Amino acid sequence: MAIFSVYVVNKAGGLIYQLDHYAPRADTEKTFSFPLDLVLRLHDERVVVAFGQRDGIRVGHAVLAINGAEVNGRLTADGKDVLEFLGNPANYPVSIRFGRHRLSSNEKLMLASMFHSLFAIGSQLSPEVGSSGIEMLETDTFKLHCFQTLTGIKFVVLADPRQAGIDALLRKIYEIYSDFALKNPFYSLEMPIRCELFDQNLKLALEVAEKAGPFGPGS
Repeated sequence: MAIFSVYVVNKAGGLIYQLDHYAPRADTEKTFSFPLDLVLRLHDERVVVAFGQRDGIRVGHAVLAINGAEVNGRLTADGKDVLEFLGNPANYPVSIRFGRHRLSSNEKLMLASMFHSLFAIGSQLSPEVGSSGIEMLETDTFKLHCFQTLTGIKFVVLADPRQAGIDALLRKIYEIYSDFALKNPFYSLEMPIRCELFDQNLKLALEVAEKAGPFGPGS
């Protein structure tokens, strides 16, 4: 079982906290000779596989590293254009690591805002008055769980579909937020949470949830 990440979204839809707890690694690294037998293209400032699948490399995977050095979007570690570098026969043989691209801070902010809107749409679509918004979204690889407080703060957890005890975990996170953010005299409401005790207790709660499932009395 695994808990992938935690998001805290304020009532205006702004992301005020995000933690990547566990990211499943599905990277594939291969050594290639020239010419490259994959078709690459630039998409959203990243070099991705547009055609050709082999050895765990799939269409949509991004170039994450070249010769062991991390790639920064469309540029190599030393600032060269990735497509130009891979188009030069003199650079071969070359080792390339492919995988799902990591979300940037701006992408996380945008997705949090989009979920805030979807949450409101879910509430408005309800045939009953006073319905909550989206509480869970399920895919084949993860479940998104959401708990909204009376003040409009949303706590969102992405977890393995088989992970138990998420409802209790969400309320535990709310408890941690109340104890270590709201009671912090230096914290301003609706603003990003930067508190070491909040971080420590949240990580501990995630570890307990992964190992034991639901929280017991006094946990």
